[in-house]
Amino acid sequence: MPLTDVAARSAKPREKAYKLADGQGMYLEVMPNGSKYWRLKYRIDGKERRAALGVYPAVSLLAARKAREEIKEALRAGLDPSHEKKRATLERSLERQNSFEAVARDWHEHKKGNWSEPHAVRVMKRMENELFPSLGARPIQQITAPEILAVIRTIEKRDALELSHRALQTAGEVFRFAIATGRAERDPTPDLKGALKTRTVVHMKRVGEAEVPELMRKIETYEGDIRTRLALKLMAFTFVRTVELRFLEEEEIDWKRKEWKIPAEKMKMRAPHIVPLSKQAQAVLRQLIEQKGNSRYLCASPTNPNKPMSENTILFALYRMGYHSRMTGHGFRGLASTILNENGFNRDWIERQLAHTERDSVRAAYNHAEYLKDRHEMMQWWGDYLSKALGSGRQSVGGR
Repeated sequence: MPLTDVAARSAKPREKAYKLADGQGMYLEVMPNGSKYWRLKYRIDGKERRAALGVYPAVSLLAARKAREEIKEALRAGLDPSHEKKRATLERSLERQNSFEAVARDWHEHKKGNWSEPHAVRVMKRMENELFPSLGARPIQQITAPEILAVIRTIEKRDALELSHRALQTAGEVFRFAIATGRAERDPTPDLKGALKTRTVVHMKRVGEAEVPELMRKIETYEGDIRTRLALKLMAFTFVRTVELRFLEEEEIDWKRKEWKIPAEKMKMRAPHIVPLSKQAQAVLRQLIEQKGNSRYLCASPTNPNKPMSENTILFALYRMGYHSRMTGHGFRGLASTILNENGFNRDWIERQLAHTERDSVRAAYNHAEYLKDRHEMMQWWGDYLSKALGSGRQSVGGR
């Protein structure tokens, strides 16, 4: 006679374990401590086996019967339920190991040695905030293009269009890493080509050549913190990235060679970089050292000498000088590139000085000193150019 839920619920423990049969080999085993286990007896290859179907009442009578039918169906197909259970357990384990998040963290660990620490942190934060919540637990092999697009659409709804493109790019790199390591067969991100929203590209704001004399004059007469004024001048003379300027330390300056040697860990692509120092840049550096005090960084925070100045210090200073929406810290790089190119300097020298590193980071690490003699000449020309612009107020200061 089949078991009822009332009978299962009211079964009391005895001195020894006992069974309440439900039929077709399934029974409820009641233990002396009161625990109740669903079991199923079956035979395969002439041998009796037992399968555990769960603990009552967490697994109800109806759920246990459903599990029994699934095992019976497997038996009719000639499968051993114990082997199938092990296989299913193994598959779930592999899925966890090959989840998007697991593969992504493996990829990040593999790549971060070639990145600067801030860049590595940004990439991980992007994945944790944008990709892992929806895709992290999914087996990477099973993720489809529409699933990825749904994630991208949520980013687009925040009007974070650049972030949506970067998130898709990151996802694509994770998929390609999964293919290379045998955990996926294809990258679905190319299927989304043309599906993402775009906006008109706006290049980093910068003034034109005609406005250089006024810009240099405003920097020279800036009335804010003296270190901010000197940082602006040094950025103009060296056109390094803001992050490289902020974390400048005195020991990076080689006075004998007249060079600023930025270590790899401070560079965007983890390759060392040399900035030849014009006479003008050296003079600014000496002034910064005079203001250094006990600070670790030459461009230290005005409020905390143990920290570099804020990443917005340069930008906000330019705003106060009247250059809102007209000039940024990054704009000095574009300004220098344009003027140096127009004055006949070799494009390769300019690109090397801008640290526009090759994707091959090994080659970049060896080439940081490439064209160094020529770059020294170019950087001194640039220092003279800005000095003449400041001194004369002319719109253009001649060519080579």
